[in-house]
Amino acid sequence: MTRDDLNSSYAIIRHNVRTYVSAGVVEIISGKRKAELALEKLESCQDSADRHEGWRYFIERTALEPGMDPAEATRFRQTDLEARESKALQDSPNDGGAKLDPRTTSAFPGRS
Repeated sequence: MTRDDLNSSYAIIRHNVRTYVSAGVVEIISGKRKAELALEKLESCQDSADRHEGWRYFIERTALEPGMDPAEATRFRQTDLEARESKALQDSPNDGGAKLDPRTTSAFPGRS
């Protein structure tokens, strides 16, 4: 493990692989190995019906502070994701270099 893996914060995120719905941040943990162990613990305690419905967990590196309130962490994460998506839409060329309109839901003309 690198020093970064040991000192970085990691968010455990709950999401549904069937519906693509995110249930948000479960916990923020310091250190990749600790986050992986916490993820394994969550998965081992998960009810089989819950898993059958499509709920899974994953970890992602984050700048958020370990121990942060999960609801607050979810709001920060969502705001960051929306900002990055908006920037990507503005920066990506479409149809010969035209910019995408972030108010539309489709990158294809005539579809929404």
